[in-house]
Amino acid sequence: MQEKMLILDFGSQYTQLIARRVREQNVYCEIHPYTFRPEDPMSYKGVILSGSPFSVRDAHTPRPDLSWCLGRLPVLGICFGAQLITTMEGGEVAASSSREYGRARLSFIDGNEELFRGIEPGSQVWMSHADTITRLPDNYHLIARTNDIGVAAFRSPDHRNYGLQFHPEVYHTSQGKDLLRNFLVGICGCACDWTSESFVQTTVDKLNKTIGTDRVVLGLSGGVDSSVAAVLLHRAIGGQLYCIFVDNGLLRKNEFEAVLNSYKDMGLNVRGVRAAGHFLDALSGISDPESKRKAIGRAFIEVFEREAKKIRKVVWLAQGTIYPDVIESVSVKGPSVTIKSHHNVGGLPDVMNLKVVEPLSSLFKDEVRKVGYTLGISQDILGRHPFPGPGLGIRILGEITPEKVRALQEVDHYFIRALKAHNLYDRVWQAAAILLPVQSVGVMGDERTYENAVVLRAVESTDGMTADWVHLPYEFLAMVSNDIINNVKGINRVVYDISSKPPSTIEWE
Repeated sequence: MQEKMLILDFGSQYTQLIARRVREQNVYCEIHPYTFRPEDPMSYKGVILSGSPFSVRDAHTPRPDLSWCLGRLPVLGICFGAQLITTMEGGEVAASSSREYGRARLSFIDGNEELFRGIEPGSQVWMSHADTITRLPDNYHLIARTNDIGVAAFRSPDHRNYGLQFHPEVYHTSQGKDLLRNFLVGICGCACDWTSESFVQTTVDKLNKTIGTDRVVLGLSGGVDSSVAAVLLHRAIGGQLYCIFVDNGLLRKNEFEAVLNSYKDMGLNVRGVRAAGHFLDALSGISDPESKRKAIGRAFIEVFEREAKKIRKVVWLAQGTIYPDVIESVSVKGPSVTIKSHHNVGGLPDVMNLKVVEPLSSLFKDEVRKVGYTLGISQDILGRHPFPGPGLGIRILGEITPEKVRALQEVDHYFIRALKAHNLYDRVWQAAAILLPVQSVGVMGDERTYENAVVLRAVESTDGMTADWVHLPYEFLAMVSNDIINNVKGINRVVYDISSKPPSTIEWE
């Protein structure tokens, strides 16, 4: 049985980062809302309570019943989680007269404590809180402080409950990984044996048992997630898997042919379907970003359903859903506010009466790539930048027309080709070109022009949850701009996006 950790989410911006840090130690973990109560608590090795935008002093702050884990399993409270343990166990928390935001240093640590094994006095930590612990529960022990905060860390007398006022999961806590490993290994007793190899073996066995002799249909996109899902399923059920790749007319230049060609030597049963006209007709006259996404989604359902019905006796729909897609759909207050509709197929199981199988739904993006390498998938596929399901449809601001698609395909082609030619492609997590509904004055030769502006965007990230813009060389950007303006009709201005996420999303729509 796979050992696992549980992370209870109280709404912190860092919750996914906690999960990533745990998994970096080869320990499988799950994120659930703070209201979650497992049927078998002892199936978890330990529990981590996340931070939160709430204050434990507020009347409406989350106060779940944690009697199922406090005192029974090792529990680590981080920031709000530490304050929650404190108040639940009879201690006190008050508004801080000396707030700590940002870097701080541990002025005292108890070196005999397992949690601080190998952590050095003066080690840098990252604080983000307005409340402070003023009195620990009876018999609880202080195990760390900073110059400004009297209680930076504590433990219960039975060595079951631990609290940290700082965030060990963030990069700025210099020995945060060591501290988390101490909790996972030294306190929870984790074996740290969750690897891509073990994931493949476990998942293949599970898929084999779940699907049996049924047939499965999968919508391929040519991207990392759907490709890894396809190969994983193929390893489990072989020829029972049928893949459909739809050309929605919003792909990159020559991408339909290139993707089909990349699957030739992988043993997959792939059917390519050209449907550009159907999608462009569905998008006619639509400018609103969310409406465009939904129109593209409906068109995909119509095309996919039509093609899938040509395959007899299909029982399952496979999707390349990954973990951020799953946990972004659940928040501590219920369903999250829709920032943008997710690109995975919505509605197909109801329309086609299919069961859904999502073999990658427990993995982050970089973990999907590791599994892909374990499965022997080529670097050409695994190294591809993420590309949104709606394609260029959400990179053309405003109404979509065939002329705009062709122009943006050319701009994108020059940008991506240049990144590869100058060995910059692998430095970038995702690169995109965006066509603006803006025209500007320019001069070409002796003539005045009034043509479109495009934006180039390149970001670095691990999984897309946060992202920074990439400092591409000025000489490179100048060259790309020149190539685009000289060769793409209708474009006379190129700009570079230097905003990060947050506050800006990676895609413009």
